[in-house]
Amino acid sequence: MLKQSLQQKLQQKLSPQQIQLMKLLQVPTLELEARIKEELEVNPALEEGREEEEEFDRADGLDDDRGETRDDFDFDAYLDDPTPSYRYAVNNHGEDEDRDLPFGAGETFAERLTAQVGLRPVTDRQRLLASFLIGNLDEAGYLRRDLYSITSDLAFGQGIEVEEEELEAVLGIVQQLDPAGVGARDLQECLLLQLDRKLESAPEDGPLRLAHRMLSEQFDAFTKKHYDKLISRLEVEEDMLKAAIEEITRLNPKPGNSGSDSSRPIQAVVPDFQVSVEGDALRLQINGRNAPELRVSNEYREMMAGYAAAKKPDRAQKEAITFVKRKVDAAKWFIDAINQRRNTLKITMEAIMEHQEAYFLTGDETELKPMILKDIAERIGMDISTVSRVANSKYVQTPYGTFLLKTLFSESLSTDSGEEVSTREVKKILEEAVGEEDKRKPLSDEKLMKVLQDKGYQIARRTVAKYREQLGIPVARLRKEL
Repeated sequence: MLKQSLQQKLQQKLSPQQIQLMKLLQVPTLELEARIKEELEVNPALEEGREEEEEFDRADGLDDDRGETRDDFDFDAYLDDPTPSYRYAVNNHGEDEDRDLPFGAGETFAERLTAQVGLRPVTDRQRLLASFLIGNLDEAGYLRRDLYSITSDLAFGQGIEVEEEELEAVLGIVQQLDPAGVGARDLQECLLLQLDRKLESAPEDGPLRLAHRMLSEQFDAFTKKHYDKLISRLEVEEDMLKAAIEEITRLNPKPGNSGSDSSRPIQAVVPDFQVSVEGDALRLQINGRNAPELRVSNEYREMMAGYAAAKKPDRAQKEAITFVKRKVDAAKWFIDAINQRRNTLKITMEAIMEHQEAYFLTGDETELKPMILKDIAERIGMDISTVSRVANSKYVQTPYGTFLLKTLFSESLSTDSGEEVSTREVKKILEEAVGEEDKRKPLSDEKLMKVLQDKGYQIARRTVAKYREQLGIPVARLRKEL
């Protein structure tokens, strides 16, 4: 049975312009340049350059809903629109900013090792096997795969038959390359490889010999910091054990990083905001680095004016007018979105500065107030999702360093007096307590909890453990030192 009915339905939908603005808000400054270049490539009505001081004569005699020329449209009235041209231009150039952002690149870690193999007296087969082993190293310089699996890969993938003994010998060649410790299969082997090179000129009764013996014979006790057991089993004095441990701590547990980090392209951090202190006041700058000035193309304006002058446009002219109008409108929307992005960033950052004024003036983390996205959203009258997009992946440069904007946001914690303090403040005090502890008898989480409670912070032991892990501080047993 067919039935007709009339219904009213209320829906909330974002316009294409709003969606475009939301996407631009979450883009950091370093990526904004690429986004602008992408828009310049796809839209010929958008171009770089400073807008001239002249009014933009709009001439798009089109119906927005149908995309067709309206016969009753008054082109003269349309051309007399007093909207100034600067409203359709955007200037992203900041004060005293260098538009050039250099990037560095060099050899990869694998390429460095392969080049070293080429300088050694090895056969072509050994060079081939060494290159294959180098290709199996992880970023830290370790060979995590067993040799049997690698021999299978060589047999089925390269058609090379090789025994594990031969591959083991080639691995020995790789382990002789720089930096020392590369090609190791675990941490113990990595440290021993580095000590082996140092032992060539070390005295027989020195700490290096003891360190080598400790790693080869008592590695488990060493990793667990059972110093009493080490002194008993190795039959040494505490001072000698301490000297041996100091030698081990000078070794590099991740030798691959020393080469790979320096050869990777530099990931530059470009701050989106710059906050400076001038007397007792704060000054904010929005970074427009590498973002070109934008305007609507003069050529497309002239084209629209020309089409508007046509008395009776034919079909081809109507299609051309439709194309030109769409591109010009898209250019205006993009420029408007860029301007709105800058304005939203400015309003949001000013609200954050006002909320955290004490911190920005002093740089003291204990001055940070509890602040969540909702606090800023209510202050500026915007949605929480908008503030989240602004805070995400954005960096702020201050006199005390450059850091992610979202690190300023934190939950609150109550003190004995009922005062709401930031969890960042609690973490700072926790970090100071660990730094001042007796390393021979590090404070457990239970004792750290009591330290904080004595200072007036109501906090549970499990919360202390969570904050300690977030700060990258190991448990008490692993913080123990002689």
